[in-house]
Amino acid sequence: MNFARIAVTPLRSVRTFATAQRVKVPLTLFGLDGRYATALFTAAAKKNQLDAVEGELAKLKQIIDKSDKVQFFLENPTLMKKNKRAGIDILLGEQKLTETTKNFFDLLSENGRLNQTSKIINSFNSLMMAHRGEVLVTVTSAKSLNSAQLKQLQDSLTKGTLAGSKKLTVQNKVNPSILGGLVIEFGDKTIDMSVSSKVTKLNKMLTDSI
Repeated sequence: MNFARIAVTPLRSVRTFATAQRVKVPLTLFGLDGRYATALFTAAAKKNQLDAVEGELAKLKQIIDKSDKVQFFLENPTLMKKNKRAGIDILLGEQKLTETTKNFFDLLSENGRLNQTSKIINSFNSLMMAHRGEVLVTVTSAKSLNSAQLKQLQDSLTKGTLAGSKKLTVQNKVNPSILGGLVIEFGDKTIDMSVSSKVTKLNKMLTDSI
């Protein structure tokens, strides 16, 4: 399929990319990044390339996260479309990619949506986790947790009633402003055990008592 001929209207282009046989999408995502990620999931599923595309996107995300120049290139709105196309060809040319991934980046380039790349990859990862029956648990700490601490935390959450029968995937975010303790986000639930939260509650109690 020649994606350079696809209409540049984002939603119409995404629908074109994801047409043909029906694929059951495990999670409903909203927003521009959600629509593109869903289209990519659908296209990859039709070709039995979900795992391959996921791995390719993970490698590309590492490159993007480690390079300020690549981030600037993707997010710079002043670059002409032909220059962005040439740049993405160079970036992708250094990788061994499926046609599904290559064609999808052609679509993003044609539609001027390369600035959404990281968000789309994150949304695609959410779809893959839902596809595998996994649930993402975000643990925010004042300092980075080591692998042993994350493993212990994952085991504790898995044994609890919160997880049920679902497989948990724990990721660590660092936010020094919480001072200490943990903030655990699990689906639509939040368990705030941070020091900053306790300080806030203590200050409120002291203020209310005056």
